[in-house]
Amino acid sequence: MISSRVLTMAALLASATTMMTARAVAQDARAAPNPAAVTRVREQYVKREVVIPMRDGTKLHTAIYTPRDTSKRVPILLMRTPYSVAPYGENAYPAQLGPFPGLDAEGWIFVNQDVRGRYMSEGYHAFMTPNTGPNRKPGDVDESTDTYDTIEWILKHVAHHNGRVGTWGNSAPGFFVAAGMIDAHPAHKLAYPSAPMIDWWLGDDRHMNGLFKLSQTYNFMRNFDQPRAGLVTSYPAGPHAGTTDGYAWHLNVGAFSNYGSGPLQNRIAFWDSITVHPNYDAFWQARAIWKHARNITPAVLLVGGWYDVEDPYGMLRLNRSLQDNSKSTKQMFVVGPWSHGGWNRADFPTFGAFTNGSPTGKFFRDSVGAPAFRCLLKDDCKGQSFGGALVFEAGTNQWRRFDAWPPKAATSRALYLRENGRVAFEAPGNAQARGATPSTFADRYMSDPAKPVPYTMGVTFGFNAQYPTEDQRFASRRPDVLTYRSDVLTSDVTVAGPVSALLNVASTGTDADFIVKLIDQYPNDAAPEYEGGPRLDAYERLVRPGVARARWRKGFDKNVPLTPNVADSVRVPLDDVFHTFKKGHRIVVHVQSTWYPAVDRNPQRFVPNIYQAKDTDFQSATMTVYRSAARPSHLTLNILPQ
Repeated sequence: MISSRVLTMAALLASATTMMTARAVAQDARAAPNPAAVTRVREQYVKREVVIPMRDGTKLHTAIYTPRDTSKRVPILLMRTPYSVAPYGENAYPAQLGPFPGLDAEGWIFVNQDVRGRYMSEGYHAFMTPNTGPNRKPGDVDESTDTYDTIEWILKHVAHHNGRVGTWGNSAPGFFVAAGMIDAHPAHKLAYPSAPMIDWWLGDDRHMNGLFKLSQTYNFMRNFDQPRAGLVTSYPAGPHAGTTDGYAWHLNVGAFSNYGSGPLQNRIAFWDSITVHPNYDAFWQARAIWKHARNITPAVLLVGGWYDVEDPYGMLRLNRSLQDNSKSTKQMFVVGPWSHGGWNRADFPTFGAFTNGSPTGKFFRDSVGAPAFRCLLKDDCKGQSFGGALVFEAGTNQWRRFDAWPPKAATSRALYLRENGRVAFEAPGNAQARGATPSTFADRYMSDPAKPVPYTMGVTFGFNAQYPTEDQRFASRRPDVLTYRSDVLTSDVTVAGPVSALLNVASTGTDADFIVKLIDQYPNDAAPEYEGGPRLDAYERLVRPGVARARWRKGFDKNVPLTPNVADSVRVPLDDVFHTFKKGHRIVVHVQSTWYPAVDRNPQRFVPNIYQAKDTDFQSATMTVYRSAARPSHLTLNILPQ
């Protein structure tokens, strides 16, 4: 039973669990499925493969699994994916159906579909397909219409259903859920967008506030966006890097303009599209599916992870859209201490160096996820409540319920960058100006794009899924990272909701990036949090990073260079957190101008299209961060009363 306020997690488990993202788990399952699990699914279900015509005549490959027991009418669960509905062939079965292990044992109808233009489906695959919305004409198609047409066909051609359909998917499939719940079919009763892609420029996989997510996008696009010749059950492999050292490899490639004709061999069409749309223009805004989340009729179970390095933005932006523009929608918002999609399969008693107090992923599946499916699709509610926000509070390791997220009780408070490497809730006073030297008012560092600050201390070619909990001392010891520390906290400080920074800055260059990291520093004598875990002496635990590019300081629709050595201001969004800085800890803030190769490097010389910058455009620059009474730099935190 979920408490109305706090769900305190159980005792520490004995050991850590290795975590993989849902996508990696799915790929691993396709490569080497568990024979016993495959046999179980085969014995319980009959599989058939069909092509379902859309309203424009395009046929989408669809695998339908119906229970052999036809004595009762059951719900339909639909998953639409660009990642393949493998295994192909009516005699080939997967090891699991549906979003959660064991849900398929209940004998529901499962429908998996290759989306338009992918694998065995006809048509053209448009990344983050724009929604045609209220201007839709007969014959116009998008992911909303494809979902509608698929559900309509299933209801007519599949027997023994109860007339209710739930859609589900994680990451890119989560986008198809979010897009498919717009102008929904009347039978569409539940949408489960898990870590959905919502806006590929403001956040999620491809960008962070317009800064290009280099290592993640390259690693993904080099394989996913390979061209296909007709309908296929597999795509050719992308170019192999030949190293695990992504930091060195990307530096060796050089400027962004070198990638297309270099390692990508001009074979990745969407990469080329990115290079001609560096700003938040109509191309990206048309793909911002959150703008269409209005008057949604299915119930929505929206779920994400605090430590998701792939799609951390989608859950937050979609939640805000539903609250603002779809007030009558029955919605539940859940965020836990998880990496990308792992809550669907992994248990997460720990993550990285930290305990979560109990198997939080299993708790979600058993106590929230599966019960929501049963309640909304079968009326099997058993006292379960659906709605509001259920959010995990890091630092204290407890679940808390709120009417909505962010919690209304949180109040805004400024945390100021101060002299001598301090942060404090007290603003700098005018008294410090009397007789002070220039160093009293500002801090400076040299940013060299040839020696960028790494985002992780790990050596990896892909994206390190555990970097959100890494010890940030590797960065704080660099001269091109400003580090500010609070005094030792005398009471707990709980931050709940969006965080942003307002930096008053100047640069010797004409463009610049600013990365701000909010960090929880543990006491000098902190012990491991679980058996076998590392000691946490003075550990600098990353709570949330944020990035901003100075050229967009006047708005994402404006490209404005900096004037060298002239003071200006840049706002850096860090998005939402729910974290308690405990008594005895310190709050730490980092400010830097590179974060590589998590995001691309700024040449620090203004180039109208930054993706066309050449190697010769890159230059070192001195950054100044002001912290005077006249030009205070600060973070805005939403503090929840204790």
